[in-house]
Amino acid sequence: MRIYTKTGDSGQTGLFGGGRVPKHHPRVAAYGDVDELNSTIGVARATVPEALFDAELEAIQRDLFTIGGHLATPDPEKVRAALAKAELSANRISGFEQAMDAAEAELPPLRAFILPAGEAKAAALHVSRTVCRRAERSVVALAAEAEVPALFLVYLNRLSDYLFTLARLANLRAGRADVTW
Repeated sequence: MRIYTKTGDSGQTGLFGGGRVPKHHPRVAAYGDVDELNSTIGVARATVPEALFDAELEAIQRDLFTIGGHLATPDPEKVRAALAKAELSANRISGFEQAMDAAEAELPPLRAFILPAGEAKAAALHVSRTVCRRAERSVVALAAEAEVPALFLVYLNRLSDYLFTLARLANLRAGRADVTW
């Protein structure tokens, strides 16, 4: 099987479960932005120190694959079996919240806006945070015209906060202060 199919050469793409839409369609933008977010998290995982937050970030990547699969599927009934393994639990959101609450005990209070800077790991996490916000905007735009699970909107909103917190923790654990504005 070849990686290229030539079926997208005219500006159309196929959706999971069938159908074709223009590549600028809000559905394609939404799952494309989620895919880009997943890739930036891969970069954050590969950034030294690689072990720092690795398990947490891998779990997020798996969640994002789940979200992307659902977003790429306009008719979930057609691919119900394939999506059966792609469940996302609301417990993931409460897990983010608990981790952020625990981080508050370790982090100095936030008294100013901070620049997305510091250690390479923190900077990579800040890039992921900003890409997450864009992905959230794209999914919100899709939700204005198509059915999108509300859990996905909450997940992406909370994830950006979590990535911000991880960036601050990465700086703190490396002995670097946040760079304030």
